[in-house]
Amino acid sequence: MKQVDQNRKRKMSPAGKALLTFGLTAGILLLMTGILVGYVDPFFHYHEPLSGFPYVVDNQLSQNPGMARNMTYDSCIIGSSMTVNFHTDDFQQIMGLDTLKLSYSGALPHDDYNILNLVYDDTSRARKANQVKAVFIGVDAMTYTAGTEDTKYPLPEYLYDRNPFNDVSYLLNKDVLLQYILRPMINRDPTSLSEVYASWWTPDYYNIQWVMHNYVPSAKTAQEMPADELLAGTRENLEENILPFIKAHPETEFYMFFPPYSILYWNDVLNENHLEATMNQYEYIADTLLQYGNVRVFYFQNLEDVVTDLNNYADYTHYKPEINQYMVKCFENGDCEVKAGEMPGQLKKMREIVDRFDFKTLFSKEY
Repeated sequence: MKQVDQNRKRKMSPAGKALLTFGLTAGILLLMTGILVGYVDPFFHYHEPLSGFPYVVDNQLSQNPGMARNMTYDSCIIGSSMTVNFHTDDFQQIMGLDTLKLSYSGALPHDDYNILNLVYDDTSRARKANQVKAVFIGVDAMTYTAGTEDTKYPLPEYLYDRNPFNDVSYLLNKDVLLQYILRPMINRDPTSLSEVYASWWTPDYYNIQWVMHNYVPSAKTAQEMPADELLAGTRENLEENILPFIKAHPETEFYMFFPPYSILYWNDVLNENHLEATMNQYEYIADTLLQYGNVRVFYFQNLEDVVTDLNNYADYTHYKPEINQYMVKCFENGDCEVKAGEMPGQLKKMREIVDRFDFKTLFSKEY
């Protein structure tokens, strides 16, 4: 009996103590990390930004869903990199709208669907606090033949769903702690939400020399694409990824716009021999959207002075921020708007611009 009591009183070995200490310390550190991440919430997964914290916003895939759910706004911009150089201050000053930018570089229609699903999430703080007055969507027609459930990049699903159990991937994420909490606390250089996701190009990059130096024309295709080739996929993407929101939310005005790619985009269209198919696709998209009273369509691609001057571009499609500001003015005053039945005339003008542009001289010069 005495021996048993002595065994019970035997002290833990040094190795055991070290292991226990390590486990407790690790547990406390993990708990503190989770609490800190949840409190600061750099991806806005739980709440709107804390006043005074220098948030860095540079991760579209991870930060857009939280912003859509928890920011205060009454309108939003969605679409590809064609939308990243909008300044939301312009929407406030020109249109009186408190606008949130929710762009995805290379966005496919299902990327638009995913973020709109969160914009209109009835359980979100933003949805409860505000009515969505306007949604601005950049329409990149070439992406509308993608699979209806394809996204440009894999999504961090734990930030998009409502499952609290997989939030551990966010709360205990080393990169979130180091890059989005500790680094901003040291650098104190917060992101301006008006200019969030803006492209890295400085004004020096918007010039014909830079564009032509980096432009690689598409290979020429001998066989012409059938004129209706692009319509089936386009129809499916509209019906599954865009129109459900337009139909379900008559209180929202949807501004659907075709961005002003440079003339080099049309050179690729000609080389790939699908001009007629592309024109039919544009007309189909516009005609379909204009069936709804809460949709406005804007066609910016036939702004001849803009699209034929490669000094307005940093590559064959991406244009100066000043052009984004011009488009906001058009959304307000109606310039470049296309009404029902007018798209054929706009496309005719586009054809004329392409037909008379001197591609031969452009490509004969040294840059």
